[in-house]
Amino acid sequence: MQDMETLLEEESLQEIKEHEVVKGTVVLVNHNEAFVDIGYKAEIAIPKHELAYPAPESAADVVKEGDVIEVYVVSMGGENGVLLSKVKADKLVSWKEMEGIFERKETVDAKVTQVVKGGLVAAVHGLRGFIPASQMGLRFEKDLSGHVGETVQVLPIEVDIRKQRLVLSRRILLEAERDKKQAEVFACLEEGTIIRGTVKRIVDYGAFVDIGGVDGLAHISDLSWEHVKHPSDVLSVDQEIDVFVKSFDPETKRISLSIKDTVRDPWLDKAERYQEGDHIEGKILKLTDFGAFMEIEPGFDGLIPMGELADKKISKAEEVVHVGDIVKVKILHIDMKKKRISLSIAKAVKDAETAEYTSYLSEQEKAVPTLGDEVGNVLKQG
Repeated sequence: MQDMETLLEEESLQEIKEHEVVKGTVVLVNHNEAFVDIGYKAEIAIPKHELAYPAPESAADVVKEGDVIEVYVVSMGGENGVLLSKVKADKLVSWKEMEGIFERKETVDAKVTQVVKGGLVAAVHGLRGFIPASQMGLRFEKDLSGHVGETVQVLPIEVDIRKQRLVLSRRILLEAERDKKQAEVFACLEEGTIIRGTVKRIVDYGAFVDIGGVDGLAHISDLSWEHVKHPSDVLSVDQEIDVFVKSFDPETKRISLSIKDTVRDPWLDKAERYQEGDHIEGKILKLTDFGAFMEIEPGFDGLIPMGELADKKISKAEEVVHVGDIVKVKILHIDMKKKRISLSIAKAVKDAETAEYTSYLSEQEKAVPTLGDEVGNVLKQG
């Protein structure tokens, strides 16, 4: 016959079943584990990795003596004896909670724990979630390692309790935030105004500038009045600059910006120093089928049309001038709107000849005595 103690132990064993959640009291806690009394014949040790996800530094970070907690009975016998898990018990509750969050389209905070193939693993409400690389940001990131350790707000986009599958998206929230900011910016945006912005991204064809949560494009041709080989030569990421709003389209969400239009065109300042009819000297920079370009001063050129290169008909500019030649020209016309200056060698030569001839005549007039001069000389001699 079995004694009373044995019968009570067997009765206790029969009440605890595998794969069920039971309540227990924490009776002892150390660094690596916590001992829990669930009404079994002995307290059961629960390792810290089964107390919380992700695993804490110490079991004491999760529970303390006297706490009443729910645990999941993993097994009741075998080589390992009774195995309990608070993580699995919490997960059963968390999965149900996550289903509700998913149905209500609510957001949750997720802590990124590691980088895996195709995305990131994140802990959320004690569950292991997956954030695909395409759902982490507005733009694809080749290296996601910088996000490990971050806590980000995400939206559950797939919850499957049976498959234990939880897929999360941060991109949907970022897109919603971006759309809201875009609506606010476009509502007060005006063409022709100058606003403050921050350079966010530099590409070969220009730079994207943040103007209050929305990016606009400043094309390479709009970065400076001077020629720019590459945007990085004149701009850097995170640089704060003034930009001129050239145009925008609320439907396509495109904004065209200009940096050079925030200041007066230096060409105009240089052009104002000259007048039509002035005679100047400069260097031939380039020959074309329609004439030659002459440097008036650095960054400021004028065109000598083919018909103004010489006083005779020519078929090619190189018949008269070559690149590097220093020539004298007359300014024929200054077009401030089209920013063009028309020059002439032929008229400069003609003006020089006319001036020389006029000077010659003047000297001759001074050299030939007049009738009054001769009478005066005679009177003096008499």
